[in-house]
Amino acid sequence: MHNLHRALGLATTPSTTTSVFDIAKQRPVQPVTLVRPHAASRAARFFVEKFPGRSMYAVKANPSPALLQILWGSGITHYDVASIAEVRLVATTLPDATLCFMHPVKAAESIASAYFDYGVRTFSLDSVEELEKIVRATNHAEDLTLCVRLRVSSEHSKLSLASKFGAAPGETKELLFRARQAADALGICFHVGSQAMTPEAYANAMERVRAAIVDAAVTVDVIDVGGGFPSTYPGMEPPPLERYFETIHRAFESLPVSYSSELWCEPGRALCAEYSSIVVRVEKRRGDELFINDGAYGALFDAAHIGWRFPVELLREPESRSKDMPFSFYGPTCDDMDHMVGPFYLPADVQAGDYLEIGMLGAYGSAMRTAFNGFGSDETVIVADEPMASLYVGDEREVASNVVTL
Repeated sequence: MHNLHRALGLATTPSTTTSVFDIAKQRPVQPVTLVRPHAASRAARFFVEKFPGRSMYAVKANPSPALLQILWGSGITHYDVASIAEVRLVATTLPDATLCFMHPVKAAESIASAYFDYGVRTFSLDSVEELEKIVRATNHAEDLTLCVRLRVSSEHSKLSLASKFGAAPGETKELLFRARQAADALGICFHVGSQAMTPEAYANAMERVRAAIVDAAVTVDVIDVGGGFPSTYPGMEPPPLERYFETIHRAFESLPVSYSSELWCEPGRALCAEYSSIVVRVEKRRGDELFINDGAYGALFDAAHIGWRFPVELLREPESRSKDMPFSFYGPTCDDMDHMVGPFYLPADVQAGDYLEIGMLGAYGSAMRTAFNGFGSDETVIVADEPMASLYVGDEREVASNVVTL
């Protein structure tokens, strides 16, 4: 446990607390982050064992060194990095990991450092300009895996990723042909958007891949279906992940290059959403508005800025007998934007001084934190209880132990 706190770069005092309610009983003044190594390990094993190809963790979702170590120990050997800082982080934390630089627009200096200093050989691109940049920065290397990113629809996802990156249909033929000439291995990748709510998103994107391959008439070595694999949140309950895997596998097998290609994916949220939650204190109640001590500039960025709803629970013993009602939250800063509309359903008698757990914050919650207005907390505690929601609990491959030793 001490090693996990040290790896997080946060509080290094070991804690023996294993229950969320135990933490509330201690009445902390600042928010407390709860981490569940067993949940992240379970999610990683699920992908390693069930996805019909290679699973590569998207580091941007949660770059915690402790989490990286948990995923590595559970079989994740490849990591999708988007910046030279992420390259350095993963290379330092996991020296034997394989890194893939999947941001389609990179500084030439970052490409060169990734290639020459850290052994990165896989790069994503979506334009001829980026292809030429990669070739120059690597000094015309002959051992590159180049993944051409296609623009695909995000219509089935809660957060679109269809505008910023991806080669349009009229651009892919020349780009694939030229990348094939420069690459030792050629890949095609895409991203259907974050929190894809139906496997159809991947089936539709794979039809775009098929069309691109046929049009360019090139041999392809890698098909990377990207991220977008969902987690479960209030009002966003996706189908079982096995259905996504089955759909992807069928679509991949129907491609003209399936016999000679590898299948990759880049889960981020799906591997780490269940990893952490936070315990917050209610500082004030104003009607159906609760003022809490974390918010938009802390772990609740998504709740404030894109209206994401997270599971919440009142940590009170004995349990409240009041009916649930909808609340919104205000965070601790002076900013009106520090507002989480929700609705978040809690017992109607919640009041100042109560403690709440807000769940499913392992994805992007810690990554988006700031110290704006001087608010925030480094207190982190390992807990052994289950996350507030899960797509993996009850999976047949779940291990008996809920604790991962680091």
